[in-house]
Amino acid sequence: MPNATLRLSAIMFFTMAGIFIVDQNIKMLFVDGFRYYTDCIDLILVYNKGVAFSMLAFLDEWLKYIQLILVSAILIYIITLKKICFAFPAGLMLGGAFSNVYDRFIHGGVVDMVYWHCGFDFAVFNFADVMIDVAVVWFLILNFKPKLCKS
Repeated sequence: MPNATLRLSAIMFFTMAGIFIVDQNIKMLFVDGFRYYTDCIDLILVYNKGVAFSMLAFLDEWLKYIQLILVSAILIYIITLKKICFAFPAGLMLGGAFSNVYDRFIHGGVVDMVYWHCGFDFAVFNFADVMIDVAVVWFLILNFKPKLCKS
């Protein structure tokens, strides 16, 4: 059904573009010098050369190409899956992922800015990371509750 594929692609593309644009604009604030400090959360600029918790940083330049291939494979998989209920969370995930990969090409590392240190130190993260996490939870719910996904 080409109409369903078109709807899935449109929902996914516009969600992906929206997340990418919002995330890049937030990151530009910090690249341009914005900082804010509180007792629990600091808004600072950190360039993450690895993935979560700086893992795989040893891959250097290869990491961005590996991530680009993985994100493209997810995009192709979601389009071939043809389930419209996956379009929005896929857009959240892919928008965040493409934004982080874009950072690697432009800045040499992912621009992270939210540092939680209230009670315990946590990794520095960004808006794209939060959207990816939301999408993963959404995918888990859709997979464990298949009745929620009718297409």
